[in-house]
Parts: sequence; structure tokens; C-alpha cells
Amino acid sequence: MNLITTNHIIKFSKATLMLFFSFFGLLVMYSNITDYTTNYEYLSHILSMDTIDASSRYSERAITSPILQHRIYWLIITFEVMYTSFCILGTYNLYKNINSSSKKFHEAKKFAIIGLLIALFLYYLGFQVIGAEWFNMDQSKQWNYKDWAQHIVDFMLPSLLYLAIRIER
Repeated sequence: MNLITTNHIIKFSKATLMLFFSFFGLLVMYSNITDYTTNYEYLSHILSMDTIDASSRYSERAITSPILQHRIYWLIITFEVMYTSFCILGTYNLYKNINSSSKKFHEAKKFAIIGLLIALFLYYLGFQVIGAEWFNMDQSKQWNYKDWAQHIVDFMLPSLLYLAIRIER
């Protein structure tokens, strides 16, 4: 008798992908909290738009208030804590239900999906849309998160689709 089925491997792969995202979230949170100053400096340059062409007609969008910059940085950290927490809870629920019925396993995905949606909100909307389009961080040679965020989104979005689609039987 074959103990490992394709269905079981699919469930295992979905739970393991969420484990990867949980680990990634923990590393990002750890970095932002333990090396607050370096990461804040990065964000400060993006928000103040001080490393893009000074003649840019969009420079009035800059946020130069250190208090507001710190608050925005803590908002980013809050989103990281939220998505990581949901991803960890989702990972736990997926592994817990790996041998459950297809319907129960599918229902166990909800926290994982919420976690990935929050992460996509942060990395796509926060960094790629607001950071690159509003604060023009893609024009800075040194202080630019656009490619980094793009790599994350390029991995997360198809993973979210794979996770959400009910292909388990």
C-alpha cells in the first residue's frame, strides 16, 4: 500500500511554503527590531527623498519629520508582526490538519491566506507602489527597496494562489 499520496504531498507542500514565509517574517522582524537604526536610516532617506534628483518636481511629497518617519517605520514593523503572526498560525493549522479531510484542510488555510495578503499589502502596496511611485525611491541608487520588494512579491503572489486553490482531494 502506498502511504504517501499526491494529495498528501500537495498538502505538505502548502504547509511547508507557509513555514518558509513564517521564517522569512521572523527574520525580517528580528532585523528591523535589533538593527532599528540602520533600517530606520534606510526608510528615512526614502521618505525624505534626499537621494533623488533635487530638481524633481515631486519633492514636495517628501516626509522630513523624524517623528512621522519613526511612526511610519513602526507601522511597517506592526504590519510585519501581523503578517508573521498570521503566517505562523496558518502554518500551525495547516500542519495540524494535514491528515484531515480536504474540506477541513481547506478551511485551515484562512490564517495563512490572511498573513500572505497582509505581506503583499506591505511589500507591493507599501514598497512598490507608495515607495517607488510616490516617494520615487527607484530613482535613488543607494536607498532603494524596489527590487527587494519585487522579489518578495514575485514569490508570494504565486504562492498565495497555489495555497488558496483547492486542489487537494
